[in-house]
Amino acid sequence: MWSDLERPPLRAVALRRALLAPVGPYAALDVVAIVPSTNTALADAARAGAPDRTVLVAEHQSAGRGRAAHSWVAPARSGLALSVLLRLTEVPQARWSWLPLLVGVVLCRTVSALGEIPVALKWPNDLLLGAHQRKAAGILAEVVPGGPAVVVGIGLNVTLRPDELPVPGATSLAIEQAACTDRDPLLRALLRALDTELRQWCQHRGDPITSGLHEAYRKHCATLGERVRVELPGQPELIGTAEDIDTEGRLVVLADGQRRALSVGDVTHVRPVNGA
Repeated sequence: MWSDLERPPLRAVALRRALLAPVGPYAALDVVAIVPSTNTALADAARAGAPDRTVLVAEHQSAGRGRAAHSWVAPARSGLALSVLLRLTEVPQARWSWLPLLVGVVLCRTVSALGEIPVALKWPNDLLLGAHQRKAAGILAEVVPGGPAVVVGIGLNVTLRPDELPVPGATSLAIEQAACTDRDPLLRALLRALDTELRQWCQHRGDPITSGLHEAYRKHCATLGERVRVELPGQPELIGTAEDIDTEGRLVVLADGQRRALSVGDVTHVRPVNGA
């Protein structure tokens, strides 16, 4: 078992001092001991009028959610589980599909800089670590009905041991021997990098080309060039080569001589043909 010294709680007061206005870019930041889902809780807060750039961090999620209704489970204080409320008045809603990809780029840059380990992205929203490219983080963006608001959730495995991993293909910063497994500097760096990337993206009204986001995502995406097996709900699976990410953030797959552009909502799973 890990002790409180090995998995200390986040320093909420210091985080707020560093990240909240007027010093930092965020309007509110709460650290709670336990919550079923940070995305669900922050979406409720958004409907109640919570401001843009509100952050909710949980030391433990009892019912964390990933994409396609997958669960996200980790022991208390073993990772980062957070959600950020964004009221994107500058960006047309048609471009909001780029948000989880943007966060993926931010995660890659943050973990690479602090962790000093190989990082990559699996389309659309998984952070892969190490030489074997195992999953260490996921991203879930959800639109909040009733206003121009999106809640972006991030789950990052930090100090999980092999016996604590939720699935065989997962990993953590500690398992990959990252240079930093201290959650406080990781969270500060992640949120600052997110602000920087968001400002650039919003200045370009969400345009993935002129903002540089499209190029940055393609640079980090390990899915490109792979032979992939794509599971589509209610359709036969698709096997082909992942050729590109288009300007809408869709994965372009060449299969049977035809190119298909697949959006996140179209796909249940994308896996390498020779992998898990």
